[in-house]
Amino acid sequence: QVQLVESGGNLVQAGGSLRLSCAASGDTICIDAMAWYRQAPGKERELVAAISYFTYYSDSVKGRFTISRDNAKNTVFLQMNGLKPEDTAVYYCNASPVDRDCSTHDWWGQGTQVTVSS
Repeated sequence: QVQLVESGGNLVQAGGSLRLSCAASGDTICIDAMAWYRQAPGKERELVAAISYFTYYSDSVKGRFTISRDNAKNTVFLQMNGLKPEDTAVYYCNASPVDRDCSTHDWWGQGTQVTVSS
């Protein structure tokens, strides 16, 4: 099993910055890719950024957000610059397993609230 704990969510003004962290513990050797998702009220959860041997960004955050990973500390970060009110959401950390022997499903954190005021 893998446990994910997010931190760093806060209330910030438009144009500001935040850095989210997600610390993984447990069977971290089983983790392949890690990612950040977000879910705004009344909307579906959406993929924001992912990192493995590649990095991926959704069009809505490309150029403003940066995902990074410290494998030694089993931690993934999301640096968010130029925040907009539409970035307001609960942000969830996600980790996918290397193979089915490790897990048949992804692991999720509990979420951290990001609120951007205009």
